[in-house]
Amino acid sequence: MHFSGSLAGQDIVPLSAISEAPARLEERVKKISDGAGGIVDQLVKFPVWLDPVANGGTPMTQALAKAQEITASWLLEHPECFPPVILNLTDGESTDGDPTSIATLVMSLMSADGSALLFNLHVSDSGGSPLAFPDTDASLPDQFSKLLFNMSSLLPSHMRAYAAQQGKTVSEGTRGFVYNADITNIVQFLDIGTRASELR
Repeated sequence: MHFSGSLAGQDIVPLSAISEAPARLEERVKKISDGAGGIVDQLVKFPVWLDPVANGGTPMTQALAKAQEITASWLLEHPECFPPVILNLTDGESTDGDPTSIATLVMSLMSADGSALLFNLHVSDSGGSPLAFPDTDASLPDQFSKLLFNMSSLLPSHMRAYAAQQGKTVSEGTRGFVYNADITNIVQFLDIGTRASELR
């Protein structure tokens, strides 16, 4: 997916610019309380920044190489920053080779504050129980989920503490990995991966 509208062609965009420049506004129906115990439809303006595009494969090696390129460039300009966090949302089956080497390269990038963090959210139709922030791959159903677990960064101590506050069971071996999560766990995954840096 790529930004469209005035953000088209940009890899790194401040959140303030994103909020101010949706590609378009759509009218959508939102259900709201009528104040008397019922629900009514309300027409709202809904901002759209990205349009999903299905392209028939999962070129994870290529995607992680692009993430490595962007992260390395960012670190040249911001060497003192909190270590960048790369969130990889995927179906898990890389169609362009084994992504392990490039994942290792991504995680070897460093700011003065530590190594870049690679977290993986695996959405699969292979079955198996949903799993959030495990410390072992023993319960994972296939080689794709195990591969993604093993190429996920360990959660730093401040993120482990925040995950524990959110009700997650964590240990020193807990990784930034989620398998077939429900929407609550997806939101927590994104929250832990992006907001926990503020808690240090």
